[in-house]
Amino acid sequence: MDMRLSSGVARRHSDLPLPPDVALVLQGGGALGSFQAGVVESLFARGIAPNWVAGISIGAVNAAIIAGNEPDDVVPKMRSFWELVSGGLPNFMLPQNDVIQEFAHLSAAAAVAMFGVPGFFRPNGMPAPFAVNGSREATSFYDTGPLKETLDRLIDWDRVNHGPVRLSVGAVDIETGNFDYFCTGNPRWKGRIDARHIMASGALPPGLPAVEIDGRHYWDGGIVSNTPLAHVIDHQEGDMLVFQCDLFPAEGPLPRTMTDVLARQKDIQFSSRTRMVTDQYLRLRREHHAMQRLLNKLPPEIAALPQAQAVRDIVDRGSLNVVHLIYRGREWESGAKDFEFSRRTMLDHWAQGDAAVAQVIDAGGRLIAQNILDGKSASFDLGAPGDIKEKQA
Repeated sequence: MDMRLSSGVARRHSDLPLPPDVALVLQGGGALGSFQAGVVESLFARGIAPNWVAGISIGAVNAAIIAGNEPDDVVPKMRSFWELVSGGLPNFMLPQNDVIQEFAHLSAAAAVAMFGVPGFFRPNGMPAPFAVNGSREATSFYDTGPLKETLDRLIDWDRVNHGPVRLSVGAVDIETGNFDYFCTGNPRWKGRIDARHIMASGALPPGLPAVEIDGRHYWDGGIVSNTPLAHVIDHQEGDMLVFQCDLFPAEGPLPRTMTDVLARQKDIQFSSRTRMVTDQYLRLRREHHAMQRLLNKLPPEIAALPQAQAVRDIVDRGSLNVVHLIYRGREWESGAKDFEFSRRTMLDHWAQGDAAVAQVIDAGGRLIAQNILDGKSASFDLGAPGDIKEKQA
């Protein structure tokens, strides 16, 4: 397929030849979301600005900041958010000792559990057992009012709904159990995204309260699926490059301690099998290529039939290249890593996100670029340091 360069969002010179659609897919993961902020800063510095951002939970917050700001303001606004939410726990200099760092990590998580996170959530004034049944206090431990104020301050909602960057965020309807996407640029969804939709995507029970939107009540989308990758690919309309940020690695070592068990259990639960999803879509692309080769051999009178055109519409989706950027946890991190909002850990996550992009571009930039120019479909992932793993469709 001939590669058509992007024309939707104005972009600076890029380290890669960009197809018409560049999507950034952001998992949920609480405090780990600062890894995504590092990814965003590194991508923008390389002239790679997405024209579609999709997120779940904290990924929805980061995605909304991208969609709701001018390109030059995205990283400063994202830094403002992450400095705010990590401001309650100072950046202590600690020795490079896993035991000491794990103690500091768990202490910071305990402080969050007791006092909340600035600009994000605070403990309810009334303990749940004493609250009126059906009230927010009876069904959650924290109040997310501060998050609404933060989002409204950092995000231009008019730009979100009418700007050049498409935004998709997912949440779960509590009563039906169905997964719903709120998506600008989708003609089948007539709503307007505001702070409620972002908060709904991140309303993880029982900590955070459900969010009501138009008479329906929603919880965190990560309960059903912690990554919107399938949603983005299902709605692909042309050649696409996807950067998938995984905050919970699917692969990991065998646990040796109870904290290891809790961390590994959370990794498996929230990784959402993104590699499996990617492999499934690559298999579909291989099948589509086989169908396309058959269509090309049809006699003109058969190729003109409506049935043949219907098949052609199915297979003509454009090329798809998925680049996995995966957060690799530290030895001292535990199952509390997604609600440990210390400044020290936030900066560490941010730096890892920046480094992940640099490693992928340095190791596989030429390979990814050639794949885009050739109109091929593949997924890319870092293996050993300096080694890029490619799976072709």
